[in-house]
Formats: sequence, C-alpha cells, structure tokens
Amino acid sequence: MISLGADLLEGGSCEFRVWAPERDRMNLHLIHPMDRIVPMTKNEQGYFEVTVDQSPGPLRYFFQPDGQRDFPDPASHFQPEGVHGPSEVVDHRQFEWTDHQWNGIPFHQLILYELHVGTFTQQGTFEAIIPYLDDLVELGINAIELMPVAQFPGSRNWGYDGVFPYAVQHSYGGPQGLKKLVDACHAKAIAVILDVVYNHIGPEGNYFREFGPYFTDLYRTPWGDAINFDGEWADGVREYFSNNPLHWMTHYHLDGLRCDAIHAMFDNGAVHFWDLAHSKIEHWGERLGRPFHLIAESDLNSPRVIRSPEQGGYGFRAQWLDDFHHALYVLVDSEGKERYKDFGRIEQLAKAYTDGFVHSGEYVSFRKRKYGASSAGISGDRFVVFNQNHDQVGNRVRGERLCHLVDQHRLKLAAATTLLSPYIPMLFMGEEYADKSAFFYFVSHSDKDLIQAVREGRKEEFKAFNGDLEPPDPQDEQTYTQSKLNWTLRKEGIHREILKWHRDLIALRNSLPAFQNLSKNYVRVNILYPGIFSVNRLADGIGNDVLCVFNFSDSAAGYTPPGGVDSYKIVLDSHREPKDMEMDATTVQAGESIQLSAWHVLVMEVARGY
Repeated sequence: MISLGADLLEGGSCEFRVWAPERDRMNLHLIHPMDRIVPMTKNEQGYFEVTVDQSPGPLRYFFQPDGQRDFPDPASHFQPEGVHGPSEVVDHRQFEWTDHQWNGIPFHQLILYELHVGTFTQQGTFEAIIPYLDDLVELGINAIELMPVAQFPGSRNWGYDGVFPYAVQHSYGGPQGLKKLVDACHAKAIAVILDVVYNHIGPEGNYFREFGPYFTDLYRTPWGDAINFDGEWADGVREYFSNNPLHWMTHYHLDGLRCDAIHAMFDNGAVHFWDLAHSKIEHWGERLGRPFHLIAESDLNSPRVIRSPEQGGYGFRAQWLDDFHHALYVLVDSEGKERYKDFGRIEQLAKAYTDGFVHSGEYVSFRKRKYGASSAGISGDRFVVFNQNHDQVGNRVRGERLCHLVDQHRLKLAAATTLLSPYIPMLFMGEEYADKSAFFYFVSHSDKDLIQAVREGRKEEFKAFNGDLEPPDPQDEQTYTQSKLNWTLRKEGIHREILKWHRDLIALRNSLPAFQNLSKNYVRVNILYPGIFSVNRLADGIGNDVLCVFNFSDSAAGYTPPGGVDSYKIVLDSHREPKDMEMDATTVQAGESIQLSAWHVLVMEVARGY
C-alpha cells in the first residue's frame, strides 16, 4: 500500500507524498508553525516525496504543483479551516483507544440505524451523539450508519459534496471527534458503518485536476466528472481510492463502509476496481483480526454486485434493496404510485420477500427497457432493507417522513414488514418514534454561482412531481435547522407508542429463531386476498415456525391459519394497545378463524405436537 498525504514516522520526522504524474516540479509549503518551502523529489510512478523534521505543534501545509500557487493535499486527513484552507498533519498514534477487545458483529445479526451527524442532535457533532447511544441500545440497534463525513464546503451538507475523501469534517469534530464516537460505540457493542462516495468529487474545493488525471471524459455521472478508474494514468487513481477503506479500517477502527451509487463508477479494465479494493480489504482484515463489511448502493439490480470476485462479482457483503422499499411504500401510501409507477401490486412485495429484486429481467416502463436479473436463492443477509432513508425522505419537496404521509396503523404495518423481513433491516434516524421534523436537502457553499445552480437544480428535479411547488432554499440555514431531530417527542403520546412498537419488533426478531434464519429456503409467502399475504418463516425445517399475516388493504377479512399444527400463539398484534401486548398471548386453535382489521399485522408462533 502506498501511503499518501502526510505520514508521521518514528523518531519525529514526517513524510509527505502526493501523486502528480504530469507535473515537473512540486513544492511542500509548510505554513505552521513555520513558513518554509521544501522542494519534493519525483519517483518513476509519478509520486513526489519529501521527509522533514517535525516541529512542535501540528503541522499545516499546502502543496505547490510546478512551484506555483498553494493547494491543499488531495489526501489530507484534516482541513481545520475548510476546503480551501491548509491541510493539517494528524498524529493517529496519539488517540487512546479502549476497544481492544472489540471483534465486530456478524453481519447477519445487524440492526442498522442511518443518521446524519449534523441533524441527529442540536449540537451537530460526533461527541454529541454519544449520550444517545444508550437509547439506541435500548431500542435494539447494534450498528449505526453515518452519512458521509468526508470534508465538504462550509458547515452543513448531506455529505455527498465531499472533496477530501480522507479528511473528517471539521465542523463535526474532526478526526478526534469521530474516533471518540467509534470508541464509545464499540464500548456499547455498536458497530459503525460509514457512507463513502467514490463515484465523484464535489464541486467546491475540488483541486484534484491541479495534481493529476483523476477524472475522465469517457463517462458521465449526474453529480460531477466521472472518476478515471480505467484510462491513462488510472493506476494512481485506483491506488488513491482503493486505499481509502484501509484508512478507515486502521485509523478509525470502523466496521465497514456503505458505498454510494457504485453503478456510477466505471471500470472496463481486466482487474476491476472492486476486485482490487476487495483484495486489499481482505488482507488488512486478516491482519486486524476483525471483519470489515462493504455495503453497496447499486441501481443495477444485478447479483454480480454481491458475488465474490472469484465468481466474477464485485465482492460486496450486501447491497441496499430499493425494490423492497418501492414495493412496500406504494402499498401503504397510494400517492406513491406517482413516484414509482412500476410498483403497486401485492405480488411485487411478496416477490421482494422471496426473491429480493422485484425487477429481474422484465420490461420496466420507467426505464423503457428490460431491467435487472434474478436474485432468487441468494441469502437474505446479502440485502439491506428499509422503508425510509435519507434519499426517500430528503428528496421529497417538503422532506416528509413516512409518519407525515400515513396514519399510525400503516406506519406500524410498514415497520413490521421491514423489521420482520428475511433481510438486514435499517431505520432512518427518528423513524423509531415518528419524529415530526422534516429532513431537507441543505448545503453551505461559498460560490454564488454554485449556490444558484443548486437552487435551480432542486427546482427542476421536483418539477415533474410537484409542479410549481418550490422546495426550501438548500443554502438557507433554516432549512438545515428545521431538519434536526426533536428527541423530546419520543416520550409523548403516539411517539411513545411507535417507539415501543419498534422495540417490540426488534426484540421479537432477536428472540425467535425463525426470524434469525435468513435463508430464502425457509421463507414461504402466500397471497390470500387482494392486499393480504402471509409469510411463513421456518427456523430449521423441523419446528419453531412463525406465521406473519399482513393486511395492506382498507377492508377487514377473516383468516383461518393452515391446519396440520396444534395451535398458533399470537405474539404481536398491531391493533392492540402496547400495554395489552404485555399480557399472556392469545392462543388460536388450528382451523379457528381470525379477524384481520384493515392495515393490520399479526405474528404467530406455530405450536406443533410430536
């Protein structure tokens, strides 16, 4: 592995290295605690290097390509003055970790919780999250997924405009703050997954072209220039990005990465970028003695994403299953058909339960072509499912959460469908208690032309769904502050009830063997009536079965559970008051009819006589 940026060495010296293969000269400009220009030496691979003695206090520096103006380090670990300021050397050896006994959590056991650092608390920092970890543990969460924290312009942003993939956002608390959060999470048996962006670099503060051919004109992305993974000089680019996971593994003790929009990463070389990255991660994972999980966001609907490189795949441990969200959402909110016109049938949600991808080679009108491939037979722990995430909420013109769009019965039904699925479930922050704050898209750029372009882009994006209704101004600080959670709500009325419902669902998932078996071979789905289907989850094929019945309709219906068993014990009922669920569960005899209300879910343990 080629170490990029600044690397403190034993004995007090600091080694600097930057890739700039088409530059003739490079200077290191030290600006703090002294002002000094140091010429660098270029090697045959296009890397400029120099080693200097460390001075008291943190070193801040720029690079000067061809000896001209100052630019921050593309591989900077810290930008204390923002994206245009100097880079600062980080001594990663100084942090006193306490997680020496931490060995990670098996992926199939994860209950994920996506959060945005800036809006999760009023303070909007890493350390401000720590006091809330006990609440997450009580809920049943054992893994948090942080939206991107790579340095972005200003102090507020979703994170997908990051321009320093190795640096931790200064306004969140920088490297020290992230390490404190990870260490505290591990102390409470919570894994930490980080969202990273390797498909583009944000516009403001993007000085990569000053150093090398990081981008290509052969491909296009919706968000910026495509990264050069397979063209001339691609070796240095591939090295830069494939080393990034190792940076998070080693310096920050992270447990995995969620990789944004990998379908917008293009590589036609003989050794695919993800094959290269996978081999490095496997090597370092063995050295560190703990797993490191890669989760993909992919628009391909291709099993190749989660196959191993030996099978011709990309090697991801799992991927987000958008089809599950679309199939579920359109059933609980009839207006969802306007957003996802190819969804809306109960058979599609049933297929999402049994197969994974709903679109698996059929013609899809939204795409105007046949789309996807079958994922039937692939284990459920290769997919992450949700009924809300940052995109599904934040890309609505009013930033509405599901609790703004549907009543409590549909909300509880949606939660049960996700948390009792044969997949890895994920909640979006505040979802567990139906937080009433919106979640908007927000930025804090300094370039006036860019600010106006973002404003116009958001208006154009929403025009197809909302006509003349304008979204809040992304640059306005109020748009950001209105997106912050209101944690006091979780103790009040319906919010307390929804919170308990989520706790009960997660506890049930963790306590019944059938819900822990994520093999598709042990999932049986039957469509009973329009809008109603049952799911039989088998623990091991010989007993401990669970029967779930979901009613996604406005009509009540009678249901008679299958015979051949002794009885059924109702262990969860979405239409009973939470306090009632603490009483003895109701037993239903085989052949006895059960009344299903509209928008209702029942969960029953199967009792068999032997």
